[in-house]
Amino acid sequence: MADEAYTNPRLAVLYDPLEADRSDLDVYADLAGELKARQVLDVGCGTGTFALLLAGRGLRVTGVDPAAASLDVARSKPGSEHVRWLHGDATALPGMQVDLVTMTANVAQAIADPQVWQDSLGRLHAALRPGGHLVFETRDPARRAWEGWNRAATHRTVAVEGIGDVETWVDVIDVSLPLVSFRHTYVLAATGETLTSDSTLRFRERDEVTASLTAHGFVVDEIRDAPDRPGREFVFLARRP
Repeated sequence: MADEAYTNPRLAVLYDPLEADRSDLDVYADLAGELKARQVLDVGCGTGTFALLLAGRGLRVTGVDPAAASLDVARSKPGSEHVRWLHGDATALPGMQVDLVTMTANVAQAIADPQVWQDSLGRLHAALRPGGHLVFETRDPARRAWEGWNRAATHRTVAVEGIGDVETWVDVIDVSLPLVSFRHTYVLAATGETLTSDSTLRFRERDEVTASLTAHGFVVDEIRDAPDRPGREFVFLARRP
């Protein structure tokens, strides 16, 4: 089940203005070029920023997401007609053969249920052509990123066109490793309303991720450091032989 931040239309339209810096996607765009991918499946595509970036470079892109409100935002953007948008998750993909599957940002960790994670890897393996790659990032649990998820460190106010000032921050609400749950709070200055969205991420150890990929027939070619969070995240490059 997707979080309220993505399924609530009033919050989905805030995602892009509040996350305006998407330089974290550069590494994935570069990898698509490095791997000479022509057909890409973007899992957890959200509001479509990455899918549209790749489509703008001439790649054939399918974006899949369980949040209809986020997909509505994606479909409203210029160039959206060049992307195939699917409502659903990685466990229920239609038949396809792509060169590259991506899960950017928190997508891999947001698949918190162990069985859903296993089922997703199986379907993603099937969606790749032989020689195709699965690329995703996941935070290193040893760096304890959640310790910085508090109001003092995350509070900000952003002016959103057509909506006004939005005050937002994050608070951790539970740490029961490997699961960490946290709450996004949004205060709309124009109306005084407060909206919230709760999320849970699974912090998998590097060896755990490698073992799950291997068990589903992937070969882990490389584990890179994440350029935007050096020393804090792993970027996995796994291949279907």
